[in-house]
Amino acid sequence: MNQKQVRRIFLVFFIIGMLFSANAAEIWVSVQGSDTNIGTKSSPLATVQMALRKAREMRRLNDPLIKGGIHIIVMNGTYSLLEPLFVRPEDSGTVESPTTIEADVNAKPILSGGLQIKNWKKSTTSINGLKTGMIWVADAPEKAGEIINYRQLWVNGKKAVRAKSTAGNQMDRILSWDAASQTCWIPFKNKSVKFEPGMEMFIVQWWAIANLRIKNIEVKKDSARLSFEQPESKIQSEHPWPAPWISKNNGNSAFYLNNGISMLNEPGEWFLDKKKAKIYYIPRAGEDMNSATVTAPVLENLVKIEGTLDTPVHHFNFNGISFQYSNWLRPSQQGHVPLQAGMYLLDAYKLKTPGTPNQASLENQGWVGRPRAAVEVNYANNTQFESCSFEHLSSTGLDLHKGTNHNIVKGNLFKDIGGNGINLGVFSEEPFEAHLPYTVKDERVVCSDELIADNLITNVANEDWGCLGIAAGFIKNLTIEHNEISDVAYSGISMGWGWTHTENVMRNNKILANKIHHYAKHLHDVAGIYTLSSQPDSRIEENYIDKVYNSPYAHDPFLWLYLYTDEGSQHFTIKNNWIPIQKILKNNNGPAGNIWQDNYAFVNPKIKENAGIRAPYSNLAKEVVIDEAWGLQEMPKSVAIEIIGKDLDLEKIKSTIKGFRIVGEELYQWENHLVIYGKMNQPERTKRKLALAFPALEIKIYENPVYDFQNFERCKDSKPTSEWENIVLTANLVEDVKMQKEYVDYHTTQFEKWPEIAKGFCNADFQQLQVFKNGRQLMLVISIPKGENLDKLNPKTTENNPRVDDWNALMKKYQTGIEGTKPGETWMFLKKL
Repeated sequence: MNQKQVRRIFLVFFIIGMLFSANAAEIWVSVQGSDTNIGTKSSPLATVQMALRKAREMRRLNDPLIKGGIHIIVMNGTYSLLEPLFVRPEDSGTVESPTTIEADVNAKPILSGGLQIKNWKKSTTSINGLKTGMIWVADAPEKAGEIINYRQLWVNGKKAVRAKSTAGNQMDRILSWDAASQTCWIPFKNKSVKFEPGMEMFIVQWWAIANLRIKNIEVKKDSARLSFEQPESKIQSEHPWPAPWISKNNGNSAFYLNNGISMLNEPGEWFLDKKKAKIYYIPRAGEDMNSATVTAPVLENLVKIEGTLDTPVHHFNFNGISFQYSNWLRPSQQGHVPLQAGMYLLDAYKLKTPGTPNQASLENQGWVGRPRAAVEVNYANNTQFESCSFEHLSSTGLDLHKGTNHNIVKGNLFKDIGGNGINLGVFSEEPFEAHLPYTVKDERVVCSDELIADNLITNVANEDWGCLGIAAGFIKNLTIEHNEISDVAYSGISMGWGWTHTENVMRNNKILANKIHHYAKHLHDVAGIYTLSSQPDSRIEENYIDKVYNSPYAHDPFLWLYLYTDEGSQHFTIKNNWIPIQKILKNNNGPAGNIWQDNYAFVNPKIKENAGIRAPYSNLAKEVVIDEAWGLQEMPKSVAIEIIGKDLDLEKIKSTIKGFRIVGEELYQWENHLVIYGKMNQPERTKRKLALAFPALEIKIYENPVYDFQNFERCKDSKPTSEWENIVLTANLVEDVKMQKEYVDYHTTQFEKWPEIAKGFCNADFQQLQVFKNGRQLMLVISIPKGENLDKLNPKTTENNPRVDDWNALMKKYQTGIEGTKPGETWMFLKKL
């Protein structure tokens, strides 16, 4: 062997030594690299695609040096993708030898589907009457001779706003909707708005929105009649739910128009003029367009992991990679009319004769499609996304769709996402009606045994407001645990699909120890956790749900909830969830029912403390988005409304107050006095509605109690029970105004000057005791544990506590019976209806 051959052999072994460390291959990628390099740290490749190809070849050749796995190590920088990264079955690893695409130490490599728009200049002409130079302009990028289309734009990482007809967060309200002609009348006082092709209407309708391409605007005085492009025009007017609403009480559907240069007038707004091949933008305060980074999304899909049923992708991981700037164009091409959770309708109508073999009263028929995702996974198992980030995305972040199982998504950031943060499972196949139960011959196609843990999901559903933090369809053995979700337009987590109690593929799903807060930013009919359909052996436990945004344009301002088991939900155990009050809804649940236990603010404090993201991912907390300026829902408070009069129509009264969503609503009656008690928002509004329905009746509100004993505040080491029995009594104060004031003063200072009274209530296990006053009349509510008896508990208030007798004797001189009581009668018990 000559010296030249020795050097060649040495060089080969040197390269192998660089590529493989501790029996694991290392392939390095750098923005300064070249795909003709060998892939070492000192000679890195330029693209992850080439690195994946090299890894694939190593697998193909069954190289023994990759026994410990293949590590594709990506250095810091932005890697602009010309096409999606495609992970195939041939790229799969094994348990002992997985393939991992991972960030270099202390690096944040970005796989970007966007392009930067540069060379911005001040406009030399006045646009929309704005001062010359206020609007900046750049050449619109082209590809293959055509203008690149996009619906989003980011400036220095902050999303800009497509030029729209209303200022800031304001919206207008439609005047009417004519389903027969498929047209809508809107107020149209601002004549500076001019119709142009490509304009859209963004409309809020119940628990969803719609993007409708405008075909024509017919102006008549201060109103305008809109018509729309097909296919969305037909779908929008034919589908029954969700639909535009007309409401005298809460206002009609909110809307704005967008994507027209005549509406470009606010800082932060932009417009793409495809005819002139220009893009226009009005900078926000502090933005310097000479140095700003302006990014438009191009690729709809950044990563595609795609196997087959018999040859799935497996043992392939991503660690520390950032996926940014995805596009989604379907609303610009065919409109967007979702059914729920962002799943858009392909066809929909109302049955003339309600009822299907599966559901006797069903009238809503719909077939849905699925939005694109930045990262899409099909037919894959044992893959993992850890410590990655999904940011600045137009539609879904991560989608584990069909044939996926035993995958792990943990410790990731999902932020600034237009649609769902994470999608899981099938939401009806396109050929099958959305309300059919999903059954399969081969369960391998079902999304199963996935773990979604310790992720932060924040500022999502900011394009399609009807989307969620985590949306799961037909899934089984799913675990969603210890995630934190905030700043969401709609619900935090939804699990299930189909609206049916018929058995299907779903079972053994778990939502555990998640922290969900600041949700329902734009829509109602909403919950922190929402379920659909039958899911045997499923659990919702130890979650912490709090702080609901105040949506100014919700169709039903009272329909916000913490826990919501919707149509067909059954076989769930729902317990030990921390929620401020029991504002929940069980809507048309399945006949088998669900187990509800201890869902309130008095569960073990450790449940609240332990919910959300755990170490080592706790540093994600610095990324949490909360819109402090938006405002939160006012918490319902204890209120009694008394209705006095003859011939009380109980069914009509119940129907009148139904829409006010009174928490723990109960009705009590004594002769011609009917009392509605529960936790209410805006009781004056409830009173006005009752007064309109019953003009001949007297209606009184009892709120802001003059005395409020709460077990959890006053009873040391006591845990309030989760279910109470309420006893309601009423009496009058004597007519002497001075004595009335004395009575109130006694109750105001009782906890300090008569502490024995509260001690007696604690001994009797009273959960709550409230005294309300309206004029002379008092309303007393005593709450005791469900199943207990007041006659049994009340004597315990005076056991070894004689000062309670003194108090009771003192109070007698201030109290008298209401009109209609017999001589000597004071407190009258109202009968629970």
